[in-house]
Amino acid sequence: MCENPAVLSAAAHTLGRACPPIVCLQGQPSAAALTLLRDQSSQGARLLCHGDFDWGGVRIATALARSVPWRPWRYTAAAYRAAVTAVPEAPDSTGPPAATPWDPALAIALAECGVRVEEETVLDDLLTDLGAGPR
Repeated sequence: MCENPAVLSAAAHTLGRACPPIVCLQGQPSAAALTLLRDQSSQGARLLCHGDFDWGGVRIATALARSVPWRPWRYTAAAYRAAVTAVPEAPDSTGPPAATPWDPALAIALAECGVRVEEETVLDDLLTDLGAGPR
């Protein structure tokens, strides 16, 4: 699962039919997305989730976890810290802090670094995971 349609579009464009299943939540998950994800989970699919590294993205992921089980997909403190070092001019993160139950260190890292890293920034890593290799 991803948050931003740019990830889905790049994956489809780069991998075509070889692209593994990916669901774009486009922000807050819709009822249709939740129904699909619950169905896939009940059939044994392992759900992985990535989102923007900001407080809004964290809230979306936390809300999603109340509806379907998922594991982080490069959505950890280590992945965030690596992304921050690769982004010379990252915008400041805004909004009140939130917990990251899947990786408590992520909330600490977000608060310490204080910058937002959008999914598009780590697109190459995500595509590599999906089998695309470097863009």
